[in-house]
Amino acid sequence: MTGPLVPFREVVLKVHSRCDLACDHCYVYEHADQSWRTRPKTISDHVIFRTAQRLAEHAKAHALPSVSVILHGGEPLLAGPVRLRRVCEELTSAFEGIAELDLRIHTNGLQLSPRYLDLFDEFGVRVGISLDGDRAANDRHRRYADGRSSHPLVLKAVELLRQERYRHLYLGLLCTVDIENDPRAVLDALAELDPPLIDFLLPHATWDDPPPRPDGSPTAYADWLLAVFDHWHERGRPVPVRLFSSVLSTLSGGPSLTESLGLAPTDLVVVETDGQLEQVDSLKSAYEGAAATGFDVFTHAFDEVAAHPGVQARQLGLAGVSETCRQCPVVRSCGGGLYTHRYRSTGPSDAFDNPSVYCADLAALVRGIEARTAAVLVAPAVAEPVELVAAQQDLTRTLLALLNVDIGQHGGEQWAAAWELAATIEASEEGARGLNEVLAHPYTRTWLLDAMELVHERPGAVQVTRRMSACLAAAVVRTGLDLPVRVPFSGGRIFLPGLGELRIENAGEDATALLRATEDGFRVRREGGDAAERRIVRSEAAGPGWRPLRRIPTPGSAAGLVLDDLDPYRDCYSSPAADALDDRAAADLVVRIGEAWTLIEAKAPGRTEEMAGGLTTLTPLAGPAPSEPAVGRHGYGALGISPDGSSEELAIALLRGFRRAELRALRDVTDLYAADGSWEHRMPWQEEPVPFSRLLADTYERIALGAFDPRCLEGVPQALDALESAAELTISGKRLLDRMRKEI
Repeated sequence: MTGPLVPFREVVLKVHSRCDLACDHCYVYEHADQSWRTRPKTISDHVIFRTAQRLAEHAKAHALPSVSVILHGGEPLLAGPVRLRRVCEELTSAFEGIAELDLRIHTNGLQLSPRYLDLFDEFGVRVGISLDGDRAANDRHRRYADGRSSHPLVLKAVELLRQERYRHLYLGLLCTVDIENDPRAVLDALAELDPPLIDFLLPHATWDDPPPRPDGSPTAYADWLLAVFDHWHERGRPVPVRLFSSVLSTLSGGPSLTESLGLAPTDLVVVETDGQLEQVDSLKSAYEGAAATGFDVFTHAFDEVAAHPGVQARQLGLAGVSETCRQCPVVRSCGGGLYTHRYRSTGPSDAFDNPSVYCADLAALVRGIEARTAAVLVAPAVAEPVELVAAQQDLTRTLLALLNVDIGQHGGEQWAAAWELAATIEASEEGARGLNEVLAHPYTRTWLLDAMELVHERPGAVQVTRRMSACLAAAVVRTGLDLPVRVPFSGGRIFLPGLGELRIENAGEDATALLRATEDGFRVRREGGDAAERRIVRSEAAGPGWRPLRRIPTPGSAAGLVLDDLDPYRDCYSSPAADALDDRAAADLVVRIGEAWTLIEAKAPGRTEEMAGGLTTLTPLAGPAPSEPAVGRHGYGALGISPDGSSEELAIALLRGFRRAELRALRDVTDLYAADGSWEHRMPWQEEPVPFSRLLADTYERIALGAFDPRCLEGVPQALDALESAAELTISGKRLLDRMRKEI
């Protein structure tokens, strides 16, 4: 099985193939592959030039914005400053005008000096240093061939990097785990050096050559790392730790941050000192020639390496791990472990089609971090309905701020005046409350999304300012603030969100109205018109030129529901919005919705209380079936419903629609599941497999509908089990799953 070609964004360039240390855990010199013995010690000018040209061609062909080149060895500093300068010059020249070049070097630090660092400063080469902890921990493996300690010289290199003039080159520390070392002492020693990042690496091992486990524990490495995690947390997480950040990211639905974990495609290739192109270097731990591809920079393009079966095998995501791993719920976080660590010479035809030799450790590590952080990582919106409303409000305000940035660049005077008025309104407690109520109106989100697209297409579009001014006017009317609001309008109509529609006679295509709140409504007049046209309009009563939105009393909710058949931005559903209802049709629909609400309360006690906290607006649509609701391109709180149908059909539509809207609102503000794969699952009530999102949505709806039809609950326990065992579920998703189990 192969997937699409993944271009290389990271290149390990071996500039020297020997080392000045004799680390007994080194995969280059101490493991199965001994090809280093036949390599040139130092990279040649010809290899440097061809590598730079090939890599620049690759970046250009795939329009890569940036490429990382890691200078490696052996010990790369043994190449000397003259050779390293040549490498930097050739790469920088080749990439000019094509892509950004991110140069790095991984070194043991023994040779590091100001001469090297001045060179690295010139070319922006960031420096990562290998250090396994305090002196006792580091010298367990990282020693000279004669047994001398390397620790003092490594510390000297790090202190040099920490100087103000070189600090910007300090990439971080790489620490290979040894469970014989004190985990707390190791972290303290590394953190004391103030690195930008710590990277803990499991020692390379395979099923043929498993890692040492002195006490025989299958989770010894997880226990060690969790001890580091606990101490790291106790110390206030003083420095980023890539391994922990990666697990926390994947638990929340985000990407993996390291090659050793997660399911992201591998985009790394190695160039040896002789120009040979190889797979990831750690494969040298498996067997002689495991990393070889048969390609080189002289006669082959990087695309040819990217198409190599060994490279493609590490780019298949879930399909590239063993069957055991595919069934494991932590596979998104661990990714089956590092590819090298899966090797077993006996067994399946594919010697890498195994779980990691660290399988038990990785599972325990992921579950241990999850258990320690779940309370913090769970989005508040999942736990409390009021938090979901607040999160949606924050999202709307963020969109409004972004719109202001976009439209502000074009210097529209009307928008600037409206934005200034918004600040004035929000300066008072009651004004802020009124503005929050308007921003919480579901179709404010529709306007914002449309406006952001419109401003990009037509900078300074007047429609954007019209709605903004109308929102401010609605906020002023709601709170009774004594602030005049100028509202530009067109066609003789002004819609005040959440309140109603105002009609002004004798208004041309484009005009401006001046609106001012009163104790029981507001006054309005068209600017430039006769003063006699000034009128008083009460906000809750129909009258000449004023049509308020109808309200539907609902037990348990002081505000009730709004029947919105007037808002110009209500037409945001898959079915078109119905025309404004006449008084008789509207009155009949209001009665049936009230009966539907009572029916829900009778059959599903407590559901209406949940709905009252999140459902505010109903809009009649022309299309859907009576029991089939619509959720459109709007904010939390609105549903599109059919104006037809019985009270029971409307009750089902309200229940089903609220669940859809709530789930969508949760997905707006947090990741309930990861959407980085095309994995499919079987639903108990359907033969064809479906994506995780469909399984979750259907199950979520069925739980609510069970009160009306118990048959909806058939298969739900099995569906919940399937959801729980799925790898896509995040910590927030698991909390939602707990809620769903309690509901049934």
